[in-house]
Amino acid sequence: MRVLVAIPALNEAAVLGKVLDSLAKKHPLKDVVVIDDGSKDATADIARKSGVRVVSHSINLGVGAAMGTAFKFAARNGYDTVVQFDGDGQHRPELIRDLLKNLDQADIVVGSRFASGGKFKSSAARRGVQRFIAWVVSLYARTKLTDATSGFRAAGPRAVEVFAAHYPIEWLGDTVESIVLATRQGLTVCETPVEMNERAGGKASQSVFRATLYTGRILFILVLASIRSVPPQLRGVSFKSRRKAKS
Repeated sequence: MRVLVAIPALNEAAVLGKVLDSLAKKHPLKDVVVIDDGSKDATADIARKSGVRVVSHSINLGVGAAMGTAFKFAARNGYDTVVQFDGDGQHRPELIRDLLKNLDQADIVVGSRFASGGKFKSSAARRGVQRFIAWVVSLYARTKLTDATSGFRAAGPRAVEVFAAHYPIEWLGDTVESIVLATRQGLTVCETPVEMNERAGGKASQSVFRATLYTGRILFILVLASIRSVPPQLRGVSFKSRRKAKS
C-alpha cells in the first residue's frame, strides 16, 4: 500500500517546520505533499527545505480545493491511500497507523476526538453543535460517527478513485460533504479514536451565536450534498458492494 500524507496549508510558516520534523519520525517525507493554498508567508519555502513535495495554488481556494489537488496528485503518482494531515500541529503522526490499520473495514477512516469517551477540550456550545452534526451525518453514512468535522482521516483505494475524479470544494466540503459524496457512491466510513493537540496558533470561535450560525451552514451544506446531481466525472463510478463499517 503506497500511502501519501497530504497537508493542506495556508500561512503555516510559524509551525510547519516543526510539524514536518515530527512527521518525519513516523512517515517518509518523500511520501508527503504540502498543498500550499495561496499562502502569503514562507510556507512553501519551509516545506521544500524540509524535503517534501509542494503544489501551490496561486490564490487561496480553501481546504476542499487543496484536498482535491492532493487526491489528483496521489492518483497521478501511483498512491492508493491518502492521509489528510493538518499543518497546524493538531494531528499526531504516531496515530496515522491507527487510521491505516482500519482501512480493511471501510473505505474512509475518520480520526475521532470524541469516540470512546475522548476528552478533547471544546466549549459547550461548540461541542453541542459537533454532536448534532455528527448525528445528522451518521444518518447519511448509515454508521455511527462522533466527529464528522475531523480533518484527520485516511482514504483507501476506492475513495482515492472517487475523490481524484471529484472532491467537494465548498466550505466544509473536505469533511462533511465528502462523507455524503462517498456514501452516495457506495463507499463506507468508520471512525477510530485519536487524541489531538491544541492548536499551535489561531483561535476557534466559541460564542453561542457563532455556533448556531455554524450549525445552519452545516445543515445547508448537507441539504445541497444530498440533492445535487452526481458530477459528470463520477457517473459510472459506483461501488455497489459495501464492506461492513464499524465505529
